[in-house]
Amino acid sequence: MNEPYTLAEDRAPRTRAEAVAFVRELTVRPDYFGTGYRKRDPFESDPAEWAVLGEDCLWRREALPDTVLSSLTRMYELPAKGGKGPVYVSLTVTVHQDVVAARRDMAGSLEEALRCPEQQLNATDRVRGLYSRVDAFAEGRSVISDDDLTESGNWVADGAKAHPFDWYKFRMGPVTVAATARHGSGRTEAEDSTVTTAMAKGMTFVAASIDSRGKAGDADATAEPTETKGAGQ
Repeated sequence: MNEPYTLAEDRAPRTRAEAVAFVRELTVRPDYFGTGYRKRDPFESDPAEWAVLGEDCLWRREALPDTVLSSLTRMYELPAKGGKGPVYVSLTVTVHQDVVAARRDMAGSLEEALRCPEQQLNATDRVRGLYSRVDAFAEGRSVISDDDLTESGNWVADGAKAHPFDWYKFRMGPVTVAATARHGSGRTEAEDSTVTTAMAKGMTFVAASIDSRGKAGDADATAEPTETKGAGQ
């Protein structure tokens, strides 16, 4: 059996400056998520902040806790075309202080859908009917990462019709990678399935890059994978 992608704790960034450099230098191309994707504006978040789900089930950006060294979100979109609404994808790479902190973050993420099955993303967008589960990639999970989660539901913007919402998250040693997809209107179930599968496959490209950097033991190493273990699972 193939070994999972991971990042040994002794190869991970140890300071906030190293962690910021690590997340910024990771290559995450728009076409990782499918043909036609492009960067959104704004494209990147502040790596000194991360998203926190409050007790009121509203997402807010807050300063990083002591257990997190950096967290960078990059945002992409598949523009509206041919009567189909845009698809919005975000990908977040977070470097935790150690494996224990990363595991606690994964456990907290699993509990969030139970605590808040309906969540307010911003002033206009909310997601509802959320359901979380482990083993997002079924039998292929062990060749993707150390741990993974998946969450699905629907998102609504400005009170319009609901559309599918996907969220995946996995852990590689002390690093977590999370991605969301907000599907646009006018797509068939098969097309929505393609959006979901393509996002998951794009995440494996990022996993491969992190794994490669860890094996190289060089924070400046890069990886441009053409094939990934478990891709398409």
